[in-house]
Amino acid sequence: MKALKITLISVGCVLLALLLVVGGYVLYVVLQYSRIEDNLSLQIENNDAAAQIDKNSFSIMTYNIGFGAYSTDFSFFMDSGTMKDGTAVSGTGSKAKDKETVIKNTDGAIGAAKEVNPDFLFLQETDVKSTRARGVNQLEKFTSAFTSSAYVYAENFHSAYLFYPFSDPHGKTNAGIVTLSRYKINESVRRSFPVDESFPTRFFDLDRCFSVSRINLDGDKAGKQLVLINVHLSAYDEGGLIRAKQLEMLNGVLKEERDKGNYVVAGGDFNHDIAFEAAPTENKDSLTLFESDQNVPEWVYTLKNENLAEGYSFAAALNAPTCRSTDMPYEKGVNYTVVIDGFIVSDNVRVDSVKNVDTGFEFSDHNPATMNFTLL
Repeated sequence: MKALKITLISVGCVLLALLLVVGGYVLYVVLQYSRIEDNLSLQIENNDAAAQIDKNSFSIMTYNIGFGAYSTDFSFFMDSGTMKDGTAVSGTGSKAKDKETVIKNTDGAIGAAKEVNPDFLFLQETDVKSTRARGVNQLEKFTSAFTSSAYVYAENFHSAYLFYPFSDPHGKTNAGIVTLSRYKINESVRRSFPVDESFPTRFFDLDRCFSVSRINLDGDKAGKQLVLINVHLSAYDEGGLIRAKQLEMLNGVLKEERDKGNYVVAGGDFNHDIAFEAAPTENKDSLTLFESDQNVPEWVYTLKNENLAEGYSFAAALNAPTCRSTDMPYEKGVNYTVVIDGFIVSDNVRVDSVKNVDTGFEFSDHNPATMNFTLL
């Protein structure tokens, strides 16, 4: 009887200790949570090294670099899907394999960007010493590689240490979107997107945002601005309700800038199929443009020009997909792929060419998209 009493007391103490640990961790996560204020002025770095704008035609690239984790053999634990034969698949990785992998992939992404050598470069999922990126400062690596460019960094993921999955915790994350410009940036602000603030989603999702950077124009365009908008819309959004609110907010800004007579180029990872307008007329099924053994994921919705503010249109290329499924390692023709990265332009901007850079998804789960454009 005495032994049983001791056992029960011991079990009770263990359970109490576990309860205190779990409760303490939940309290830590709750106290760490915050949203960055809207209309936050962003620090413009290295602006003295940038040039004065002196032309009307430019090049731009957008690239989600996937925090340096996404080699072709990487899959992500939050993603799942189905093969066309009905087989379910799920990703496994929560962070990059090792530091060397992040450095290799980041250097590869830098090389892809340097080969294009754009006037403007948009980056998404750029980590600053995050656990998932094995402590690598990707922002520093990119800005050190483009020393003649001004840049702004807008944080959109700042999480507490996440002890999930338990076997390989995702850890603490600091990440954001980056805009690099060969020309001096006059002003830049961070706009906070609506996000899912339900419990517990708000503690694990990104603090979504877009940045608005302004470059003053001269000559016959004096008094007007080139407005560059770096966008990263939500992905994990059942029913697409949050993404609809985000698009509504973005459209409001697009309308305001067009009403001012400014020249607007928005680009980034839209987490929507944006290739509908570019798809062949006889097909118009931009969800299945590329060969795949997987079904179309539930999260993929299509955006069309009619979904944008008046006077705007998408500029997307079909020569290669820009995003691959991450519920399994990448194999061409097997994984689902789609075009979700590209650009939106106002009707006073002429699209001269648009092309996706086919890296074979060697450095990220995204391929970069590029565009040449002229201000009319």
